[in-house]
Amino acid sequence: MFDSNSRYYNLETADYIAADGRKISYIRRRFLPQGKTMPLAQEVTFVEGDRLDLIAYKTLGDSEEFWQICDANNTMNPTELTSEIGETIRIPIPQV
Repeated sequence: MFDSNSRYYNLETADYIAADGRKISYIRRRFLPQGKTMPLAQEVTFVEGDRLDLIAYKTLGDSEEFWQICDANNTMNPTELTSEIGETIRIPIPQV
């Protein structure tokens, strides 16, 4: 259902039976990990012109895995990580 680099890839699918008998499939909720407990590969200081997808590509090898950087920095909003020049962000060891 989801690509292997998606944050939802490993989540279970569940079924809900509606009052009218219809079966509705859904993906179970994803709980964010505690960023400080994630193994750290490196830290990167955000500079002018940086973008989170480019940082993810340079450090994790895949621009679509920016969500792992968000997880390591305890944020659900990617723009929070790149809103201040000079801010240091955590880059985790890629999770499989």
